[in-house]
Amino acid sequence: MPIEVDVAVLGGGPGGYTAAVRAAQAGKSVALIEKDKLGGTCLHRGCIPSKSLLRSAEVYATVRNAGAYGIELPANGNVSVAWNEVLARKNGIVEQLHRGLQALMKQHRIQVILGGGRIIGPSIFSPRSGAIAVELADGDAETVVPRNLIVATGSRPRRLAGLPYDGATIATSDEALEWETLPASAIIVGGGVIGAEWASMLGDFGTKVTLVEAADRILPGEDKDVSAEMAKLLAARGVAIHAGARLLVESCRIGETGATVEIETAAGKTTLAAEKMLVSVGRQGNVEGQGFENTDIRTSNGFVAVDPVTLQTGERHIYAIGDCIGGVQLAHAAMHEAAVAVDHLLGRTNGTTRTADRDIPRCVYTRPEAASIGWSEAEARAQGREVKTARLPMRIFGKALAYGDAEGFAKVVADRETGDLLGVHLVGSRATDLIAEASLARLLDAVPWEIGRAIHPHPTMSEALQEVMAALDGGASHG
Repeated sequence: MPIEVDVAVLGGGPGGYTAAVRAAQAGKSVALIEKDKLGGTCLHRGCIPSKSLLRSAEVYATVRNAGAYGIELPANGNVSVAWNEVLARKNGIVEQLHRGLQALMKQHRIQVILGGGRIIGPSIFSPRSGAIAVELADGDAETVVPRNLIVATGSRPRRLAGLPYDGATIATSDEALEWETLPASAIIVGGGVIGAEWASMLGDFGTKVTLVEAADRILPGEDKDVSAEMAKLLAARGVAIHAGARLLVESCRIGETGATVEIETAAGKTTLAAEKMLVSVGRQGNVEGQGFENTDIRTSNGFVAVDPVTLQTGERHIYAIGDCIGGVQLAHAAMHEAAVAVDHLLGRTNGTTRTADRDIPRCVYTRPEAASIGWSEAEARAQGREVKTARLPMRIFGKALAYGDAEGFAKVVADRETGDLLGVHLVGSRATDLIAEASLARLLDAVPWEIGRAIHPHPTMSEALQEVMAALDGGASHG
């Protein structure tokens, strides 16, 4: 007999399990179909394991720099990385969170079906498309027939055609998380968020890192000031950066000692060699093999096409959320989209409305961190805005100096005529936490002087936001 439910969710990543919980909380019967493990890429191959590695790298870098804090290590107390223990810590955190998700599903009486799901068209089970045929791990099959379906099939690392990937010497971020040894040297292809984070982490662990980016700057999606600051800080820690570089894919070779490849810049061709090569050139939606051809669901540029407001597909009872629809491919964006989709299918007139991509916080977990929301200065000007900006260095704040995290800056972009807050850009310690205040400000349509007038505790890093907002009108106490 088929499993009949109010809501089925195809994919158990952050968007999928959030949608399942939200629907269950509303009293709906829910089935969640996941072919691998609850938590998806974020928990098992992305956000959580990479942040665990980044934290271990940060601790190692801090210990090596203990003398700056007046802490002397014993003469024979050489600091080293126990890579097996680093991996064990990462795996332990992932497993703990995985168990927590399993308990969450049981708590909300969500039926989790582990197996590969595929959407089928009208059949004896349902007069309309949207039922899910599930191939279970043991070879059996189930059919799930929902009143509404939410597609949350996620994404995977994009590969460069022609590169001889082997998952060991030349790898995507998925495979690099399982490297059994810490490489002495690494080439990172792609200077976006993932590439920058890996460059920071491996560099802190002592790996000789070369970062290659096709655009004219790393973090090309961020404000130019953020890109320039991050490039400066990474270079100061020994990361060799080649921006505006074209990877000559046909030249790539795997040898006994690692990988070699040629790049071409305005200065000519250069041969790079390293023990490992990590390719991080974006992600592509998991849209193949999902059975979309059995429905009126359409794809565009490799992602599921949806109504930008309701997130409905061409089949109005089928929604799609998260990485598989493109846009901002972030876990918190997928969770937000889950709330939008579920509230719409529940018919909630005061439900969650979809936030514009530019109002979703963007975080880079390098050392130091970077975080942004809203428009960059260049984007605001391109929109025809007359803008005013303020920028203050983190080194003027007592907490930054006391904690030895004085690198970076806070920058705000505002409309000169209306005073509207257009963008906030941070580089510095705890930037990924501080950006939440700017996100709330955008939601409440707060203007900079209101944020500047709010009392912020001293000494904290949050003073950076207060002061930079006040600095727009010449009212900063420290600027």
